[in-house]
Amino acid sequence: MSFIDDDRPQKKAVHEIGADLSMLSVDELKARVELLKAEIARLEAEATRKASGRQAAESFFRS
Repeated sequence: MSFIDDDRPQKKAVHEIGADLSMLSVDELKARVELLKAEIARLEAEATRKASGRQAAESFFRS
């Protein structure tokens, strides 16, 4: 049993669209799902923010 491995920095989970998933464990797959859900939420929030800014600008220039 090696305790040296425990001191190594953990590699940040990264997902590449279309990557081979066959070698991943169930826990790794679940971690990627959570990572992607968080990224989707971040993208949706940014799209909402930009849409509201655009609506405000369009409303301002229509007046």
